[in-house]
Amino acid sequence: MVWIDEDTLMHFVKQAPSSFSQLARNPANNLLVGGRNIIFAPVYGPSYVADFERGRRPSTLEDFHNFARLTYMIPELHHAGGVLVEPNDVDMDERHLDMLLAHITLSDKAFTGSVTHPDHARDTVTMAEILFGAETIRENPATLSLISVSSPMRMDDRMLSALEVYAQAKQAMILASFIIVGAMSPTTLAATIAQQNAESLFAIAYAQMLNPGAPCIQGSFLPTVDMRSGSPGFGAPESSLALYACAQLARRYKLPFRSGGNYTASRIPDAQAGYESASSMWPAVQAGANFILHAAGWLEGGLISGYEKLILDAEMLGMMSKYVQGIGLTEEDFAWDAFAEVGPGNHFLGSAHTARHYETALYHHKVFNTDNYEKWQEEGSEDTYQQANKIWKQMLQDYETPTLDEAIVEELNAFVAHRRAEIRAGKPRIEWKRQNTEKA
Repeated sequence: MVWIDEDTLMHFVKQAPSSFSQLARNPANNLLVGGRNIIFAPVYGPSYVADFERGRRPSTLEDFHNFARLTYMIPELHHAGGVLVEPNDVDMDERHLDMLLAHITLSDKAFTGSVTHPDHARDTVTMAEILFGAETIRENPATLSLISVSSPMRMDDRMLSALEVYAQAKQAMILASFIIVGAMSPTTLAATIAQQNAESLFAIAYAQMLNPGAPCIQGSFLPTVDMRSGSPGFGAPESSLALYACAQLARRYKLPFRSGGNYTASRIPDAQAGYESASSMWPAVQAGANFILHAAGWLEGGLISGYEKLILDAEMLGMMSKYVQGIGLTEEDFAWDAFAEVGPGNHFLGSAHTARHYETALYHHKVFNTDNYEKWQEEGSEDTYQQANKIWKQMLQDYETPTLDEAIVEELNAFVAHRRAEIRAGKPRIEWKRQNTEKA
């Protein structure tokens, strides 16, 4: 057991920046993490996928590519995420290379690095250097990685080693406790919040000991345990209350805060999934979480990435994005000219003010159907599950790969081939000699 006194702990925690920018290969997608910004990122880590026709099945690299493309195309998702699904048809020791290459080539959004082995973290840093240049990523991080505490009060070698690699390279990290309340923490919220706070702050302090100023996000993951089944439950009132408290503590420490997400234990995007996801997601938004992981696609307690769930969650994210914009209070917002034009007893549908604002003033659903019963019946009586199925399939048909400098693609492919050969031969990792000293 390692003990640290409060003064020493806070001395190091205070060295973490209150905000930072994560680079994306499209500068328009660079992200400011911290302050009042809210960033939505997709589901992370499932070993299965599910869709309307084929149901639940082990995920493959093709599924990973599909989710990378869809995430790139969904504007409500600001971040490309990390392990969108596990590519189970690729060897565990080398699949991180395929996932990183897909993130870089199939999308131009910011992405998450690998934490499964310290060499995988080093590979992440090297590929980011190939993409952006070594000096550039020391000034602003190009990767954001999820470092989990093995609650209660333990960090395993794998996570510690990845933390050390990323801290030394000054790449951003989410330092989060993985707590199922009642199983990995006491059942009472005060104790759980105190445990989460202590665990994540210790990890942040350790990162600062290694490299002062290393960008860190304080994180929490606090589903409750179902004492009848032993399974985690989502959307519980206790999780929401704890989330609010954890977010307030992060603000007290002047740290960006991570939470999630559109959580559900349901296996399909049914009513249970909708209620649990909304009950989990709204508190995260209202608490002002800066980085919301698992914001789209999560099913069966994180075991499944759902194609339709990704689309339906994005609909919710669109509404939440509109909600956090608040209420405008300008002269134009008060619409004095519209009142004068319309007068008593008439409607505003044809007013000049409505014509100026109807496209942006109100949220327009992309999936949810507001047609009357007769029209809905005429068009096939489809539910949202079926509608979302059509949408993601059409999106994949419409997908166009974002352009990337051929010299960069060439070097990335060469590096991946080099590392794959090393891994398969069981050879130690040799530092890559850059073909170009800086980004082309």
